[in-house]
Amino acid sequence: MGLLGRLFGGGTKRVGLFVDGPNVLRSEFDVDLDDLRTVAGEEGTLAVSRLYLDEHAPSGLLQAAEARGFEVVTTSGDVDVRMAVDATDVAADDAIDVLVIASRDADFKPALERAARYGVETVAVAPGAHGRSDALQNAAQRALTLDDG
Repeated sequence: MGLLGRLFGGGTKRVGLFVDGPNVLRSEFDVDLDDLRTVAGEEGTLAVSRLYLDEHAPSGLLQAAEARGFEVVTTSGDVDVRMAVDATDVAADDAIDVLVIASRDADFKPALERAARYGVETVAVAPGAHGRSDALQNAAQRALTLDDG
């Protein structure tokens, strides 16, 4: 759905979910991948569902994420740059109507801001109350926090 579809209310919104694995999938947050997909799915139809992990992520995690419908992107080292560039590209290419970033890292603030300039709605999802980045939450049009328990 392009600009005309958004203006005239045509169809369901296409959602891009981008998950910062190293910052969200930590034992102190106990985040369930299915919960992340459910939260993002409440925004519309998942068109892109990506989990970013570093090259040292356990193979069981990769398999579990793929089984839950995630495209897993592994990088050598820090995932932030790759995820931010990919999220910005998807927003710029008019492939999504809503960008959902699950992270606690303020490094994704520019990606949310750029997506909003492209007319894409933005949502920041924090893994828990103690994992919330105020800068990231403030950059998004909507901010959600997953339950700690």
